[in-house]
Amino acid sequence: MEFFTAPNPGGTARDGVIALFVFAEESAPLASLGEAELVTARLLLEMPSFGAKKGRIVSAPLPDGHYSAIYLIGLGDRESVGGQESLTDSLRSRSAELVRRCRADGVRRVTIVLPDAPVFETSCAVAEGAELGVYRFYKYKGAQEENGGLPEPEELILVDGVVGGVARGKRLASLQAVARDLANEPGNKLCPDDLAKLAVQWGEEFGFETVVWDEKRILSERMEGLYSVGAGSSRPPRLIHMTYRPKKEPVGKVAFVGKGITFDSGGLNIKTGEFMRTMKGDKTGACNVLAVLRGAALMGLPYEVHGVVPAAENMPGGHALRPDDILRLRNGKTVEVDNTDAEGRLVLADALAYASELRPDAIIDMATLTGACAVALGQNMAGLFSTYDALASRLLSASSRSGERLWRMPVDDDRIAKTMKSPVADLVNSASRYGGAIFAAQFLREFVGEGIPWAHLDIAGVDIQKDEYSVYSKGATAFGVRICLEYLLSLQ
Repeated sequence: MEFFTAPNPGGTARDGVIALFVFAEESAPLASLGEAELVTARLLLEMPSFGAKKGRIVSAPLPDGHYSAIYLIGLGDRESVGGQESLTDSLRSRSAELVRRCRADGVRRVTIVLPDAPVFETSCAVAEGAELGVYRFYKYKGAQEENGGLPEPEELILVDGVVGGVARGKRLASLQAVARDLANEPGNKLCPDDLAKLAVQWGEEFGFETVVWDEKRILSERMEGLYSVGAGSSRPPRLIHMTYRPKKEPVGKVAFVGKGITFDSGGLNIKTGEFMRTMKGDKTGACNVLAVLRGAALMGLPYEVHGVVPAAENMPGGHALRPDDILRLRNGKTVEVDNTDAEGRLVLADALAYASELRPDAIIDMATLTGACAVALGQNMAGLFSTYDALASRLLSASSRSGERLWRMPVDDDRIAKTMKSPVADLVNSASRYGGAIFAAQFLREFVGEGIPWAHLDIAGVDIQKDEYSVYSKGATAFGVRICLEYLLSLQ
């Protein structure tokens, strides 16, 4: 979809449809309409079923010589909007819903009028929502029968929009979309080596370095966690290290670590069929990190940005990891395996220890790590774990700007820490079902270098959507890409 701005509705060809975002009991956007559009808009506003209720969309055709139709999108009561960030979040979601409606109606061109003059933030939100809302993963489908052969929306014009805001919104959403594409790939199409080759290709194309370790190098580099998790698969593990360096002397260094389990069967502690479904999405953290490195290079950020991805396939083969196995991880700590389906923390532990050796100013990891986090927080927000208040605060602010919700969770429970102790090793990788997300976060903290600010995002509950919701279509969400990019942008 192409994005444009115009000074007023009359400043662009009256082609396609015009869409007005309206608050209840307000008619400010109507002032910019022509006579025919104004009459129709007032009739729509008076419909009892509409009432500018939040999320409601109504439309009506217009006479020849005008836009083909007018759409009104309800924002609810202005009093219910709690500040600029809440408004931007609402505009982002409503824009996504609008473009999906326009796609169903076969609309190619949409001109949008907001209730208030757009500023940078609202311009960004509209572009983000529209770009994210139109996303679908149709790579392996034939004829797109779900849409009845109707065209996709091709152009969106934001009246009085801020060009820089629109450009940023489109870029951030496009980066999330490429991560969605990767996360949606099934296990038979994207294995650890495929992910590594893609990282090399993107590095050459967008301007960052990529180093890949094969299974022999992984073992020789004391990463027995990553090596052992991938040992049961015929497709061996890879360690992917991407580095973006700005042209000028960097003003800081940040490392992102992403869990890259390209398919998770659970290993010998095999999952049931119900829980094995969608486990192609267990690589979402890795897909997000690839997108973040691509974004850092495209935006020419002044920071040195590292992306570390431990990629493996967790399968129950003849060489598979076993319960009771004892592994020595990169930082020298030993781990007794209680459950082979708690594999993500093993590969992340090695990757976090490696990332710590880079001595970054901060480490942020993203992982579809625990069902316990999904039980605690549902499917609309992710867990944020960090013992560093300044880093947590920046990430929560980035979350507010992106509309991807985070909730800070504890990571300092002494009783849970005691359950991490093993009688035969330094740690055990799994224990009680209670407090499982906290256990996993505290386990990871054991592998972060001393004094390095670290945050863990558990995105297990938000990585897959079964239905269209807000800016998300069915399938992978790539939740966290825009949080991390907003975080990086806030450092400038």
